[in-house]
Amino acid sequence: MFEKGSYVIYGGTGVCEVVDVTTMDIDGIPKDRLYYVLKPNEQKSGKIYTPVENQKAVLRRIISREEADALIDDIPNIEDVWVPNERQREERYKECIHSCQCSELVKIIKTLYLQRKRRRAQGKKATATDEKYMKIAEENLYSELAVSLGIPKSEMLQYINERIRVKR
Repeated sequence: MFEKGSYVIYGGTGVCEVVDVTTMDIDGIPKDRLYYVLKPNEQKSGKIYTPVENQKAVLRRIISREEADALIDDIPNIEDVWVPNERQREERYKECIHSCQCSELVKIIKTLYLQRKRRRAQGKKATATDEKYMKIAEENLYSELAVSLGIPKSEMLQYINERIRVKR
């Protein structure tokens, strides 16, 4: 169970703060059923109510500072997920994103970064699908790393690049 003030990843919403753990006073809902009240990190207003025992959506703690730095250090060793068939590739990207795991997001970003370089060398632009999944993966990963490392999200790419460069 997460405590009030904890940061968690909640499905496609991303980083949220647990602002309360409470019961709901609504007809048809058991009075003893506990709910997390989550405040999405990227939204100024709005709350999400989800059962503590939610089995449908991913709900996990954010990675620690040590785990974040270890993940970044391991980026050169993380395999890409390139699939030649565009439809199958998109399905693979969806699987990675729905897993809500940082290493899976890194796989997408790494894959699409390499693909973008290949396409530029051929004088082509990235496909709209690839750009869409790059944006989603970067947003989700950088948001979590920003909270874990205490660094503004806008500085995350620079931090990652510098850390990888130093480790080489």
